[in-house]
Amino acid sequence: MKYLLSAIAAGVFFAAGMTAQAQTVGFADAIKILAVSCGADIDKYCKSATLANNGIGQCLDQNQAKVSQKCNADRAVVAGLIAERLAAQAAAPEICARDATQYCKGVKPGAGHILRCLLKAQPSVSEKCNTAIDLAGYR
Repeated sequence: MKYLLSAIAAGVFFAAGMTAQAQTVGFADAIKILAVSCGADIDKYCKSATLANNGIGQCLDQNQAKVSQKCNADRAVVAGLIAERLAAQAAAPEICARDATQYCKGVKPGAGHILRCLLKAQPSVSEKCNTAIDLAGYR
C-alpha cells in the first residue's frame, strides 16, 4: 500500500490537467482519491513500473486505453486541483500584501511569520485574502 500511495503521488504531477474554480487539493487528499481510483489499474498494468522518473505515471499514460475511465478522469481532475493549489500559493502573498501591511506591522518577514499573523487576524483580514489563504491550503 505504501508503494501504491507513493506511486500515485508521483503520477499526479504528470497527469493531464484541468482547472477547478474555488477548490484545490493537497497531496495527501490527492493520494487518497487516486488510491481508490487507480489502485487496481496500477496493480494490473504497472506492477513492475518504478517510482523513479515518474515510472508509474508514464505507465498509466502508456496504458491509458486499458486503464479505467475513473482512474483517467480522476488523474486529470486531481492534477488540475493540485495546479490550482500551487497557483494559489504563488498568488497569496500578493493578494494579502495590503492586509499584511495593515495588520502585521512590525512582524518580521520570513519563516511564515506574516502568514501566522494573518491567520490570527482572520476576522479583520479581507475576504479576498482569507479566500487566498484557504485556496493555498494554509488553513
